[in-house]
Amino acid sequence: MRYSDRLAVYTQIEKERASSVLTYVTSDRIGMQTAINTDVIEPFVDLLDLIGPVKRISLILHTNGGQTLAAWRLINLLRMFCDELEVLIPSKALSAGTLMSIGADKIVMTKQAVLGPIDPSINNPLNPQVNVGGQASQVSVSVESVRGYLNLTREELGIVDTQHLTRILLDLSDYIHPVVLGDIFRSTEQIRFLARKLLPRQVKDETSMKSIVDFLCADTGSHDYTIDRREASELGLQVEKPSADLYQLLKEIHTSYNTELQLQNPFSPMEFFGGGKAPSQEYVIPRGLIEGTTGGSYSYVSEGTMTLTQIREEGNPIPQNLLNDNRTFEGWRKTT
Repeated sequence: MRYSDRLAVYTQIEKERASSVLTYVTSDRIGMQTAINTDVIEPFVDLLDLIGPVKRISLILHTNGGQTLAAWRLINLLRMFCDELEVLIPSKALSAGTLMSIGADKIVMTKQAVLGPIDPSINNPLNPQVNVGGQASQVSVSVESVRGYLNLTREELGIVDTQHLTRILLDLSDYIHPVVLGDIFRSTEQIRFLARKLLPRQVKDETSMKSIVDFLCADTGSHDYTIDRREASELGLQVEKPSADLYQLLKEIHTSYNTELQLQNPFSPMEFFGGGKAPSQEYVIPRGLIEGTTGGSYSYVSEGTMTLTQIREEGNPIPQNLLNDNRTFEGWRKTT
């Protein structure tokens, strides 16, 4: 199913919800992940200008998260174009996706849908890097992970003297750049501030609001913790169970973008080769979707040429594979 097929499903959802439907999907395919970023603003502005101000927008959202301020900016942009905003979650809206969800008037969650903690992970050009499949990949740094490490040294191990704590902090800065560490501690208060600004659409009571912010920012103990529909409702969020018809429509949409973006198939550069294929292969890999019933579809794509060279080292009969990824384009592009 491609956009032309999804369009018919979007139209059915619009009739069901009496709304205008938009979809935002960031890839969680291993090796080809994409995060919420400010580069989505222009495609959304294009679609929203065509839709115009409407009574209700239904945003179908699938994401592992991304930049906190990008999520803040996007959710406020969407609210400028409608009286009521609802987020429809077929599978997951984690981290910055959860921040977007609590900024809506209502969250519609399937039985398998999950939210997650909003304690931010820092994505900075100075982040640590690891090698995945021959490609250098940046590692997100979780605020709560760093906080947990420092709490371990003080509270669990009982290290309190200044000299030892200074040594621990210096050792930590050998692995995580001091600028990234600075971003981590700055972002802690920022995420709480943004959550408190967004929550009044769903929660009016100040005590309940503080409880939700504490839970989403720290009390879960792990950024990997997931919050299902029942727990989200118990927290005090405005959560709705989809009708049987809407559930099937959301399941169709999820299956479609899951297949198109190959979310269940970990990416390996070696998949371009084998079976006598040439050692140089051009590629176009979709890694995200922004779509609406009016204005068409945008796709986040990576394009380039992957080249495989085999190197024979003296004394080693087995050749070593050397991969070179010459990426010529990466970003959002209107596809339909």
